[in-house]
Amino acid sequence: MESNQILAHYWWILVLLLSVIFYKFILRMFFGMVIVPENRIGLVTKKFVLFGANKSLPDGRIIATKGEAGYQAKTLAPGLYWGMWPWQYGVDMQPFVVIPEGKIGLVLANDGGELPTGNILGRKVPCDNFQDTEKFLANNGQKGRQTAVMTAGTYRINSFAFTITIADMTIIKENMVGIITTLDGKPIRPGQIAGEQIEGHNNFQDFDNFLANNGNRGLQPQVMLAGSYFINPWAVQIEETPMTDVPIGNVGVVISYIGEDGKDLTGETFKHGNIVSKGFRGVWMEPLGPGKYPINKYTMKVELVPTTNLVLNWANARSEAHNLDKNLCTITVRSKDGFPFNLDVAQIIHIPANEAPKVIARFGSMSNLVSQVLEPTIGNYFRNSAQDSDVISFLSTRKERQSAAKDHIKAVLDDYNVNAVDTLIGDIVPPEALMKTLTDRKIAEEEQKTYQTQRMAQEQRQGMEKETAIADMQKEIVKAQQSVEIAQRTADATVKKAEGDATSLKLNVNAEAEATKMRANAEAEATRARAGAQAEATKLNASADAEKISKTGLAEAEKIMAIGKSTAEAYELQVKAMGGDNFTRYKITEEIGKGNIKIIPEILIGGGNAADGSISGMMGLQLLEMLQKKEPAVAEKK
Repeated sequence: MESNQILAHYWWILVLLLSVIFYKFILRMFFGMVIVPENRIGLVTKKFVLFGANKSLPDGRIIATKGEAGYQAKTLAPGLYWGMWPWQYGVDMQPFVVIPEGKIGLVLANDGGELPTGNILGRKVPCDNFQDTEKFLANNGQKGRQTAVMTAGTYRINSFAFTITIADMTIIKENMVGIITTLDGKPIRPGQIAGEQIEGHNNFQDFDNFLANNGNRGLQPQVMLAGSYFINPWAVQIEETPMTDVPIGNVGVVISYIGEDGKDLTGETFKHGNIVSKGFRGVWMEPLGPGKYPINKYTMKVELVPTTNLVLNWANARSEAHNLDKNLCTITVRSKDGFPFNLDVAQIIHIPANEAPKVIARFGSMSNLVSQVLEPTIGNYFRNSAQDSDVISFLSTRKERQSAAKDHIKAVLDDYNVNAVDTLIGDIVPPEALMKTLTDRKIAEEEQKTYQTQRMAQEQRQGMEKETAIADMQKEIVKAQQSVEIAQRTADATVKKAEGDATSLKLNVNAEAEATKMRANAEAEATRARAGAQAEATKLNASADAEKISKTGLAEAEKIMAIGKSTAEAYELQVKAMGGDNFTRYKITEEIGKGNIKIIPEILIGGGNAADGSISGMMGLQLLEMLQKKEPAVAEKK
């Protein structure tokens, strides 16, 4: 009872509490109130239409723009709305569409006009970046994939009308180039492989402008350089490839596959292809210098042509870095005498930069130049040259053949706009059997030279030994001659000394005698002057003179004895120096020369070999007897 009374008095409090708790429901039910949060968008679905002309959507449409039942084109932005009765309208709260940095939004329209035949993308119409669905449909927006993209940002997108796909931006890296293929547009003209050059589309980021300017679908002549781009991948496909690099020492000859047919610039003398100006189809007259170029590899081709001296080796074990000679090998030739042998050849060529387009127009590439001209020309020349001589002659005339090959190949290559700098013959490998024969012959020749050299050496050694022996004997002869000369000079010195002593003694005696005579004269004068007074003195002087004479005689005897002794000693020294027999012969010869002694009798009788001994004995006795007779006479004379 009490509880009922309490409820009766405070029922309004309960109503107030329930109203606070269920106010949204109450407002939604009785007033049609809808609150859209600030980070949401309200997508409206109209469930029915009670009366009016627009009760249902037209055929093929899914978005209502005139109040038809169904998904409504108009969305509810954040805020408070009334009259959205829940039994008639459904409101779905959806978050905003956010496109992050470095991304793009690809738009798929779920409603709109039909795409024209041949189009795959809906064209761009004013619709505030697809945030105004009513305007999109009112401006004849087309259903399907759209050409326009959404850049980074936040958008109120009606997800009933549009489906947004997040994709990456297009990034072309450094030293790379983007080759473009468009997926929509007009067909490419017949006879062309790429579309027309279109301007004003900001590197295909404004694809609608590209289409508006009659852009073609398919391969495009333009390329994209390094950078980041808002490219719609549904409209444009990009293939990233490296830039074309023309190294230093090369030029790049451009072969264009697109463009109009240009006028041939080579004249009537060159009949191996058209060379045209830049921008036309064909081989461009102006080659590219060293550097990097953004070349579309599908519309143009760049053939590298070395402008420095290029070495090509016909050798199995050697190839240059350019690899143009990778298929060349050692040339096998056959001599006139039937021997096959191998030789390596190196050819140095040079292609001027202004001649490079002609070379490419004629051959298409440097590889073709090597395989079609250089390889057969050089190979056949040396094969023909080898058949004119035998192997030995070919080896011995290598220098002359190299010079002749240079002149011949130069004349041939001049016709192909290629300068032949030099032709070099490398290693020549004759047959092994012939080489063994030549080696054996050479060894025999060298051995013969060795034997001759050894023989000459022996002869020289014998001559040297002979000269050495003669020199050694000459030493003894000189020594003997010097001994004889020394003895001769010693004997001469002794004789001279003896003669000098004798002369000195004679001079002393003569001087003494003269002095005595002068003193005697003086004394005689004095005696005469003092005749009387000095009589006693004279007597004394006479006595003194007698004594003086006696002493003088004794002195004279002693002097003679000294001279004889010195002479004997001199003879003894001479005998020791010259030998007894030599001294005897010497003295005999001397005495014969001085005294004119006749040593051979007037009549000499003898015979046979015994006579020689008898004569010798007689001559010796005769000489000895003469000397014995002569020596006392000499002593007496002295």
